[in-house]
Amino acid sequence: MKTTGATVTGVIPAHVNDAPPPVYADSLDIPVLLRDAPARRPYPQWRTAPHKPWDTPAAFPASNGWYAPTTTWREIIKAATEVGRDVTPNLQQVPQLARGELVARISPLYAYLGLHDVTPKHPLPHSAGRRLTLNAVYEYGTERTAKNALGYRLGMTMAEWACRSLMGLGQTWHLEDGGPDPALADAFKDPARRLPDLWGLHEAENAYWLIEAKGGNVGKTTLKDGWKQLSEGSKILHAYAHRRILVGAAVQPQGDLCLTIDHNQHPGQPPLNTVGVSPAPTIPDSAEDHLGASDDALMGTARAQMLVYLALRSALPSQLRTIALSADRTTRRRRREGITTPLERDDATRALRADARGAVGSLDDEQTLREGARRLGLDDFLSCRIPGTEVHLGMSRRLFAACAQLHYEDRMIAERTPGLRAEDQYLTEEPADEEAAEERRRSQRHIFREQQEEARPRVRRLVRQAYEQGADREWSDLLPDNQEPRLDLNDHPDLLEAATPETYLALRQDDLPYRRR
Repeated sequence: MKTTGATVTGVIPAHVNDAPPPVYADSLDIPVLLRDAPARRPYPQWRTAPHKPWDTPAAFPASNGWYAPTTTWREIIKAATEVGRDVTPNLQQVPQLARGELVARISPLYAYLGLHDVTPKHPLPHSAGRRLTLNAVYEYGTERTAKNALGYRLGMTMAEWACRSLMGLGQTWHLEDGGPDPALADAFKDPARRLPDLWGLHEAENAYWLIEAKGGNVGKTTLKDGWKQLSEGSKILHAYAHRRILVGAAVQPQGDLCLTIDHNQHPGQPPLNTVGVSPAPTIPDSAEDHLGASDDALMGTARAQMLVYLALRSALPSQLRTIALSADRTTRRRRREGITTPLERDDATRALRADARGAVGSLDDEQTLREGARRLGLDDFLSCRIPGTEVHLGMSRRLFAACAQLHYEDRMIAERTPGLRAEDQYLTEEPADEEAAEERRRSQRHIFREQQEEARPRVRRLVRQAYEQGADREWSDLLPDNQEPRLDLNDHPDLLEAATPETYLALRQDDLPYRRR
């Protein structure tokens, strides 16, 4: 960079950091191949081909080819908890079942994936030198149905991770829960169409993304089938600008996890739907960075976190605690290759916790303890270890309050939709034909979604009000039975913590997937 007097040329944008990216205890590299269309599985090139660094944070790369981004296991687990069909309309009266759904999304990854050390033929600077692989139980012990279950969950998780963490897509939505354009609702719920899994709105591209996920033993035939599903979605969205994304999460026995991303961009008119999107392009931020300014971003985030909210709300008092985090959200900006911020090297949070321990840590009165911590610049996020997993999940007080309001409004709609609630299914005779049963459930969900859209303007105002007022409410006002979880001011060296502006995720370091040496 050259300077002449007061003139500066070649100024580097503020969000670009030229320091070496930190390698965290759960860091791993994932080979990614971008292509224009499905082709044969690129084995074993994912180990031998020269890879490029991921140099387009929160954007789609300018060229095809091999890349090797570095991420964390926390980032992948974050993706696993948030992707898929929204089941929360069925859980309005039985919120404890949300914990089971989280187990179903996370546990297959822990059960059948492992880490191993890799020395690639063409190493990149700052790479972790670890990759995901199948473990011995999957390779030699489990049956085909279990492998299929992992394939589905792995495909969905890695599609979510690639689109959101790497390429800057906003919140993803399952296409069965409603398509991008309400005017095309009938086409999107047509049972005769085999449509892709997910859709989202990419803020920087100002275009819809249609996403199909495939995982497991993914070959060309499987990918071509996914490409047909995307083509069906393109026929519906042909008038709008959109990008087709086919993510194949392939794992070869004794090989690494490799992603193929086949893509195709279609021009068209700008999108109509802006659910969960910030008011102006601010990449590499995420929707959570704009909850104070955008009602749509707030609604989208609250909807995406509803499963975690229900798990927290239904937890036993002994399972809950609140985590002290810096109240300054600007310290938790997204990284180049992720939406979470690992906290083990966050000196500011550790210093604030230490100050609070010295100043108010001995207080027994919970309210006085929280007020003292708040004066020192700390916020308290509600957290719970999800039983049956190795993961702690949580959220801020104001996001919890927003989710509580949204849950109440959803419950009112569910009560007007007979047969929607999970507990109602036991009171009706299930059709013998599973296809007929699934079609009935799909129809009920569409009725529910239509009522949600009708109520959206009113609910949006109420959720905003709950969010703004939530910061001043006590946890005893927000939780059942006037619970007041103890504020934890300690650092936990055994925990790998991560946060977004309004959510929290942690796991024990010794609970990482088994590492093959």
